[in-house]
Amino acid sequence: MNGRTIRIIGIDPGLRRTGWGIVDSDGPRLVYVASGVITPPKDDDLAYRLSALFDAVTGVIKSFSPSEAAVEETFVNENPRSTLKLGQARGAILLAPARLGLRVAEYTPNLIKKSVTGAGHAEKQQIQAMIGFLLPKATFGCADEADALAIAITHAHHRVSRQRLAAIATKVPQP
Repeated sequence: MNGRTIRIIGIDPGLRRTGWGIVDSDGPRLVYVASGVITPPKDDDLAYRLSALFDAVTGVIKSFSPSEAAVEETFVNENPRSTLKLGQARGAILLAPARLGLRVAEYTPNLIKKSVTGAGHAEKQQIQAMIGFLLPKATFGCADEADALAIAITHAHHRVSRQRLAAIATKVPQP
């Protein structure tokens, strides 16, 4: 890796389990750095669980010093109450890197699956197999960690085009 290396944290948000994964990206080359799962106390009130998520994500970011962050967007599931709680967890999680000055990108689950496996409706096992292929030194104990690494990989693949689009948008005269 050279001086153009970017460290990226991918975060798979959840109120029960939040996966995180960190990769170094030097153009097309990716290197596994670390991954883990945050599990806030499930018996605590919601506000304290959200606070625990925020503190834990902040701690991971401070420990590994990523330059950019990527988070999976919320999908709407059948239970509106669960969706709302996931949205609240995402809010706490999005706030942590933002408060530390990191640019935060968000990606849909289908784009993440397609970026890592080539199929937008890939199964968890396919994602984990591709993570093992793309990051041979990666060790992860659960799907949440693998998903977080997939989010980081997606950002590594899409970050340059996102930056180019942002640069073009700032150059276009506004009416």
